[in-house]
Amino acid sequence: MKKTQVKLIPLQEDDREQFIKDNQWAFKYGSTEEFGMRNNQFEEEGEIISRRTIEDSIDKGEAYRIICDGERAGGAVIHTDGTRGELDLLFTLPEAHSKGIGYTAWCEIERLHPEVEVWETLTPYFETRNIHFYVNKCGFHIVEFFNPFHPEPCHTDSKECDEDGPEDDGTGGTGLDFRFEKRMK
Repeated sequence: MKKTQVKLIPLQEDDREQFIKDNQWAFKYGSTEEFGMRNNQFEEEGEIISRRTIEDSIDKGEAYRIICDGERAGGAVIHTDGTRGELDLLFTLPEAHSKGIGYTAWCEIERLHPEVEVWETLTPYFETRNIHFYVNKCGFHIVEFFNPFHPEPCHTDSKECDEDGPEDDGTGGTGLDFRFEKRMK
């Protein structure tokens, strides 16, 4: 059995457009696998995750291309602030699923940031594959469920807030997300 080599390479500007398209494809693939074409959880026309969401994430964080055996296999965007870290985006291309590439990439992110004591991430309620990955593979714990009775707090520059929570900023979203934490030992 051939051992695969997984690397995280900082995202290059000339790969930005393909990174966005790959991220959108990976999210759309996961959603259509779960729901078929009846899914209506789109942030923008035909896309589960909007270009704006991805661009904002890249612009405000550390973006990496996941390379496996010299080929593009996915990507990740993280934010760190002292002892806290946020996994904003992590995706593998559909042809790279179930090969341990995402897990290996996550382990590399942890290795790159030993100062982080608590990692956080979000995933939509319908992404059962992601929930399995974060909880059963990576050691995260579900700590909160955002829904109409418990909306996500306003914590991003891109959302205007009122007493009812964030207003729609054009990026869509379901409003039904799990928040995960991983406390490092």
